[in-house]
Amino acid sequence: MNSLALAGIIIGGIIIILAIKFLTRCIELKREWRTERARLQATQMEAAAAGAPVQPANGAFDVSSPAPPYRGSRVVEMGAVNRFLDDILREKPARFTPENLREFTRNYAERLGSGGFGVVYRGAFPNGAQVAVKILKSTLDRRAEEQFMAEVATAGRTYHINLVRLYGFCFDASVKALVYEYLENGSLDRVLFEHEQRQDLDGALGFDTLYGIVVGTAKGIRYLHEECQHRIIHYDIKPGNVLLTADYTPKVADFGLARLCNRDNTHLTMTGARGTPGYAAPELWLPLPVTHKCDVYSFGMLVFEILGRRRNLEPQHPAVSQEWYPKWVWQRFEQGRFDDVAAASGILQAKDREKAERMCKVALWCVQYQPEARPSMSSVVRMLEGEEEIARPVNPFTYMASLHTVSSSSSGGSATASSDSSKEFRGTRGSHW
Repeated sequence: MNSLALAGIIIGGIIIILAIKFLTRCIELKREWRTERARLQATQMEAAAAGAPVQPANGAFDVSSPAPPYRGSRVVEMGAVNRFLDDILREKPARFTPENLREFTRNYAERLGSGGFGVVYRGAFPNGAQVAVKILKSTLDRRAEEQFMAEVATAGRTYHINLVRLYGFCFDASVKALVYEYLENGSLDRVLFEHEQRQDLDGALGFDTLYGIVVGTAKGIRYLHEECQHRIIHYDIKPGNVLLTADYTPKVADFGLARLCNRDNTHLTMTGARGTPGYAAPELWLPLPVTHKCDVYSFGMLVFEILGRRRNLEPQHPAVSQEWYPKWVWQRFEQGRFDDVAAASGILQAKDREKAERMCKVALWCVQYQPEARPSMSSVVRMLEGEEEIARPVNPFTYMASLHTVSSSSSGGSATASSDSSKEFRGTRGSHW
């Protein structure tokens, strides 16, 4: 009994000693943490005095620079933790004031463009980072305003190399705005359709670059549909909503804006929740169920415009646009005359022709009338990259036969395609990529 009691006393003493050491270590770590926190706050105050942007207590502005390196093994570990926590906080889109927006844009000095949702201005953060500030129209209805914060939170936490980054927003009684990263080459429609930009395209870019834009855009939409925590349907995929970096990497834009518009609104708008005429899937205009496959249809229409380097319908140039381009492509493809399509687009090299034919097949599948016949965006990416075999497309335009018959009879056959199909759609484009 005496030996057992002695052993119990010894073990109890050891436990007490370990507990004291543990408590002492916890106190030391807490002191170190407080010291490090105080040093960080002092560093932030110094940065603020020097004019660098910092994060105020209310979280109104956050465009911070990386934290400086720290010395000492324990301090390095604590600094890494703090930087990690700061990064998590920065994942939330910052809330800006109207005064912030005026400062960023130098009182809205440089206008980049406008659309159905508002006007976009070029700006810069105090640290020099370039941004695009989209001032939303003041006509957002109450339902849209209620959705604004939730949608901004979704877009602000959505990160992908092929999606435009949302830095923050302004939600004020007088101003509602979104602040995005600025992309040097603007929108894809400017590159494809504006004369000056097309001259630069002909001189500087090859077909591989345009093919990369197609694949990158598909990957961005795939992320929205299949890789986000909650599926996001864009509703308005078109060249104007694909922006390009300095090296022509595509980034899908406005993927959070479509939900801000009243989905019950059925009138035609250039950029609304019901889509853009020419790109919107049939179910968006008919009393049919709408799924994420409406984005697949719009992507197919976008691919046709990249393939042809022209708008699918150009009413201002009737001599060049005698037929709707996607249907014209289908007719040539069905007849085994894809060479006509390649020649009309100036695609001469065999390696480019193979990629172009792959793009053509994918586009024809994407624009099928029945949503269930359209592929998923993950399948689209695999087909474009040659990882999945592409079945021969079926006619996606059978539902238009009656309309075409009426149109042909009323025009007296004046819309008959030229026998020289390779020249019919070439227009003013160059003869090579």
